[in-house]
This record gives sequence, C-alpha cells and structure tokens, in this order.
Amino acid sequence: MSPLNTTSFINATIVHPAFFFISGLSGIPHTKYFYMFLCFVYTLSVLGNTFVMFVIYTDHCLHSPKYIAVFNLAVSDLCVSTAIVPPVIDTFLFKSQLISYEACLSNMFFVFAFLTMQSFTLTVMSYDRCVAICFPLRYNEIITNKSMLVITTIFWIIAGLGILIPVILINRLSFCKSIVINSFFCDHGPTFRLACNDYTPNIVMGATQPALIFWLPLVFITGTYICIARALLKIATASERLKAMKTCTSHLILVAVYYFPICIIYGAIGFIVHHNIRIINASLSMVLPPMLNPIIYSLKTEEFTESIKKQYRRKKIHLTVFNK
Repeated sequence: MSPLNTTSFINATIVHPAFFFISGLSGIPHTKYFYMFLCFVYTLSVLGNTFVMFVIYTDHCLHSPKYIAVFNLAVSDLCVSTAIVPPVIDTFLFKSQLISYEACLSNMFFVFAFLTMQSFTLTVMSYDRCVAICFPLRYNEIITNKSMLVITTIFWIIAGLGILIPVILINRLSFCKSIVINSFFCDHGPTFRLACNDYTPNIVMGATQPALIFWLPLVFITGTYICIARALLKIATASERLKAMKTCTSHLILVAVYYFPICIIYGAIGFIVHHNIRIINASLSMVLPPMLNPIIYSLKTEEFTESIKKQYRRKKIHLTVFNK
C-alpha cells in the first residue's frame, strides 16, 4: 500500500503519513473468531476488575497498603484491556484498519504506559510482601497507606514519562515507503521500522525500554523472593512457614501469568517465529492477565474471599429485611 497520496510534508525532509494500515493476522481463515474471543476475554476483564475495585472500595477492612496496590493493579488491568481490545474489535471486526497518524501514536502511548504500570505494580506488591515477611514488626511503620499511595503515584508518573520518550522519537521519523504496520495495534517496533530515515535512537529505546520496564522489575521481584525464602527458613514451625507462604501465593501466580508470556515474546524464540504467532502470543499475553488476575485474587487470597462472603451475607440480610 502506497502512502504517496496521503502524506503531508512537515518540512523538507520529514514526511508523516495521514494514516497507517494495521495488518493484523494474515493468511489465516476465520480470524474473526479469534477477535471475538478477545472481546469475550475483555468483557470478563471489565467485570472482574470492576468487581475487585468495588469490593476493596466498599470494605474498610481492605483499606490497607497491600490492597491499595491490588486496587492499582485492577485499574491498570482495566486500562490496558480497554486500550487494546476495543480498538482491535473496531479495526478487524468492523474492517476499519486505517488509523490516523495521531491516533496511532496515542494508541501506542496508552498501551505501553498501562503495560508498564502493570509491571511496576507487581514490583510494588513484591516489595510489600518482602517487608511483611522479612520485617513483620516494622511493617506498619515502613508500609503505610500514605507511603503506598506516594509510591504508586510516582510509578504512574515514571510510566507515563518513560513511554512518552519513544513515542516522541517516532515524530522525528520520515515515512515515505510503506504505511502497513505488521501488528494488531500501533506497536512501537513495527512502526518505527517503516521509516526511511535513520531510526537508530528508536532501536536504542526499543532495546532499553523492555530492560527497564520488564527485566529490571523482574530482577527486583526475584530478589525480594530470595529474601522472603531466607526469612521463611528462619521460621521455626512448619505451620507458620506455610501461613507466611500463603500470603505470597497469589502474587507469585500473578507474576508468572504476566512475565512468562513476555519472556517468550522477548526471548530468542520471539525473533524467529512467524509474525502471526507473535501477534497471537502478544495479544493473549496482554489480554489474559487482566482477566485472570481478579479470579486469582478472589480464589487465592483469604482476606479478599472473606470480604466477599461478608458482603454477600450483609446483602442477603438486607434483602430478607426488605422482603419482610
């Protein structure tokens, strides 16, 4: 597809297309069913994360630093799902594969900003668990509601500014050849590789961003669990060790669900597989964790489960009184 009739000259050398074309999956029949599946997953994500936020907001017993982080994860899950799935449905189910240049950059920013915030929130949650188990007597002194709010706010700012830089760098590129993005959204790598001038800074950002956003937090999380393991070994009784371990189970599952697909995407296999497989893997790795996270917390966290039961009993009593 040629952009010659749809470009506008910014100056003598920089050419920005009026639109990009999102290719999505190619050469696969009945792809609409895959996109319908993503829509189904998105619906469950919205319901699940809204439910988690509602329970935490209405139960004052859950107004603690740990659940401030959980609430923050639900917000970022909801945001990243909304940034990805509705545009994908509009693009491929309703055959609207052209996206304006400005809308493309906006989509790129929000998708990666919310993905970054998911990673940062899991890091904050690991820090919370590490302090709770390694320094139980000082936990309430170190981790407070105020400090947790400050930490999460700082991470939101870092996520926004960190993603803004590579998006701004896209603006210095000239797109005078193809405008077809071989992805299911305005992905950073497939977009800047369409440029016909030097995109070395974009390559550098594309290499460093995953390290700062994904690998560094993963290293930190691994370090916290090494500290937790050492602290657990010092606990005398097996029952106390098991009780402490249970407080980390849900977070460990969340970390595995989030980071394992990313390791596949950015690992060696990600550079040699067909782009259709990469698109399917990337899309599922972005939309499945937001759906699974509320389920994991509802089933694996005792405090949260008790809160749900308590609110259910309260609602049942209110309905009984009302019917009388």
